[in-house]
Amino acid sequence: MKQYDYIFTGSGLSALMTVSKMILSQKFQTKSILLLDENAKETNDRTWCFWDQKETLWEPSISKKWDSVLFANADFKRNLELHPYQYNKIQGLDFYNQLLELIANQKNIDFVQEKVLAIEESESIVLVKTESQSYSCSQVFNSIYNPSLVTNQSKYPLLQQHFAGWFIKTEKPIFNPEQATFMDFSVAQKGNTRFMYVLPTSETEALLEYTLFSKDLLSKEEYETEIENYIQKLGIQNYKIVEKEFGNIPMTCYPFWKHNTQNVINIGTAGGWTKASTGFTFKNSDQKSTELVSFLETQTDFRKFHKKTKFWWYDLLLLDILDQKNETGAAIFSALFHNGNSPLILKFLDEKTSFWEDLQVIWKCPKGLFINALLRRLFRF
Repeated sequence: MKQYDYIFTGSGLSALMTVSKMILSQKFQTKSILLLDENAKETNDRTWCFWDQKETLWEPSISKKWDSVLFANADFKRNLELHPYQYNKIQGLDFYNQLLELIANQKNIDFVQEKVLAIEESESIVLVKTESQSYSCSQVFNSIYNPSLVTNQSKYPLLQQHFAGWFIKTEKPIFNPEQATFMDFSVAQKGNTRFMYVLPTSETEALLEYTLFSKDLLSKEEYETEIENYIQKLGIQNYKIVEKEFGNIPMTCYPFWKHNTQNVINIGTAGGWTKASTGFTFKNSDQKSTELVSFLETQTDFRKFHKKTKFWWYDLLLLDILDQKNETGAAIFSALFHNGNSPLILKFLDEKTSFWEDLQVIWKCPKGLFINALLRRLFRF
């Protein structure tokens, strides 16, 4: 049985970010590291977007940047100037290639394509079992999501950010490649929170995603019918579908960190690193992975890593509202973006605002919904 200092079970976004920052810190060169994943990360299986004010570690993977985005609903449209931020698009395969190339050049890191079956912790070691063998280590970073932790409880609501996307190429110029559509709530809501998301990369090419924040998934046909309807609404007649993607991101404030032990930490979606109120994963994982690597340089007890903040409470109130009244999502986001300060809203979603700045953002939202949600939540605790 081979022994390592650290084992990563799963090699998705959060694991690759954390390992890359461990490499760049140059403080873990004497540590042996193993990444285990049944997926070789050789396909373009997803698209990530995030905003930032500066160049980041992920610059080689960014395929498109926008300085402006569009917000719309059935009643209004607003162009949101993002300065000093830019909205960035990364395709999954570009990200995997960038980080796996970095990892492949490290003599102290192994990547093994095997499915993880179990993690067993004792006083002295942690054992990781795969379909073919077992590995031992001092500490484990687990990013394999266990949905039963959330579905088997009722204290914290669970919604899904689920979507279908088509990369299309049109015969005639139709898109504005200098502006992404952040949220378009003009589509029929049908008792849910539903919007279109458009990422144009040229006048004839774009990713169109039909997205919901709701409890239940749709049939594949319903997602695609709505994308077809939106394409017709844009006046597009002739186009071809280049690629498709489907996704489902859990949105919950469930305290995953309570399952961390001294030597096993849950990261990524499995650790609650997804921004609960929006489903944004990339930026949150970027911030959390930086914090985790810094933590590792001075501490070893993973139970001490997580810190609950005011933003956890803000997210919880929004999820409580959408759990009870899912159809109110369009009104909440529309109130926020109708005349709100766009850069301040992005700063708020990045969890970087002061309490005074929080109030400037929150005050734009429907107050009655949030007051009632707060009162209900106080009684649940």
